[in-house]
Amino acid sequence: MNDINRIILIDDEDEVRLSVSQTLELEGFDVKSFSGGKEALEYITPSWPGIVVTDLKMPRVNGLDVLAGVMNIDADLPVVIVTAHGDIPVAVQAMRDGAYDFMEKTAAPEQLVSIARRALDMRKLVLENRDLRRELDAGGELEGQIIGKTSAMENLRNLVLNLADTDVDVLLVGETGTGKEVVARCLHDFGRRRKKPFVALNCGALAESVIESELFGHEAGAFTGANKRRIGKIEYAEGGTLFLDEIESMPASLQVRMLRVLQERTLERVGGNDSVSVDVRVVAASKVDLREAASAGTFREDLLYRLQVAQVALPPLRDRIDDAPLLFRHFVDGAAARYRRPVPIVGEDKLQELMVHTWPGNVRELRNVAERFVLGLGDPNDQGGVVCEGDGNAQTLRDRMACFERATIISALREHHGRVGETATALGLPRKTLYLRMQKYGLNRDHFS
Repeated sequence: MNDINRIILIDDEDEVRLSVSQTLELEGFDVKSFSGGKEALEYITPSWPGIVVTDLKMPRVNGLDVLAGVMNIDADLPVVIVTAHGDIPVAVQAMRDGAYDFMEKTAAPEQLVSIARRALDMRKLVLENRDLRRELDAGGELEGQIIGKTSAMENLRNLVLNLADTDVDVLLVGETGTGKEVVARCLHDFGRRRKKPFVALNCGALAESVIESELFGHEAGAFTGANKRRIGKIEYAEGGTLFLDEIESMPASLQVRMLRVLQERTLERVGGNDSVSVDVRVVAASKVDLREAASAGTFREDLLYRLQVAQVALPPLRDRIDDAPLLFRHFVDGAAARYRRPVPIVGEDKLQELMVHTWPGNVRELRNVAERFVLGLGDPNDQGGVVCEGDGNAQTLRDRMACFERATIISALREHHGRVGETATALGLPRKTLYLRMQKYGLNRDHFS
């Protein structure tokens, strides 16, 4: 039984209330009973770790009144309507108004138990997602950039804060996709150079014939096509930070010139003779062991020592796997905003999947998975399974959950070629409930046969 198993039961008939309470309690639920809706609504809070089960026909405050009251307290709190009057129009209207489900009093007790368990699972997901968002929102500015609650990330944030306001050059080491540029930007943004330029250059993305001019600039006439003086990245970063990614790819000839920049804070443009003073902090990043590269003769040892005054190691995601859910939620929210899509609920199965994956592409791979999740694309090799279809402008969590539920039903109907009985069994729903959900979302089984 999961830790969220509390049920508020509202029924004005003492015998019915006692019977339903006993049924639910025997199944392990923690039941709080009320004979009227007014008292129950006074008890409910937005953080209630459970659901509400209410009779429809009651004096003074009926089930629809309870539903409206609950929606005002917390629109994401599941409400199950129970009635002895098998009124389908009332049932459909209640679900449109936000009820989680609907059942008749004459139904087998097992049906209520099944509905309650599913509703509690949804409530647990809602509260967990709220907790994740609170963790993201409650964190300071740096926590919003370097995300994670493991000790490795706490240590990394502390190290970044200690180094940010100094002028020491920094070497970032870590596998591809661990977030080296994010850390480089934080070293800049949280230090005294924050108001000056942050200039990034990937040394592995430029040909050797181009990178020299990109870094050091050139004078007019330095080579064919150099019609005027051009300021290089180093000068452009004056007063700020120069980030050199994949520095292991820098040609040997430029490593010598870069060493001079670090030692003397001066440079000469290509084709020029004048020495230009520069005030720039260098943050370099490498995905390989530069000591091994130096031993192999592909990287200058003196440049390594000059960069290695302050070294920051970024852990791979597999070594801080407990951060995966928090990161995933962050990327899902960001992707939903960028693509103007509703934010899908991240279920337990998805969280388990995140925790067991080895993440060879690290945080970059996780971000890609989050974006595909928001877009409903699933695994790149899997052609099925839209995660969320519907109104892309939906903003409330209830709208997003409805979108997710609709997409799940559509997927199941497709899989079973519109056969409602098989679809209901696959989804663990009573056939009547599935019909009501299909009616609620305007789905016709003939479209899937």
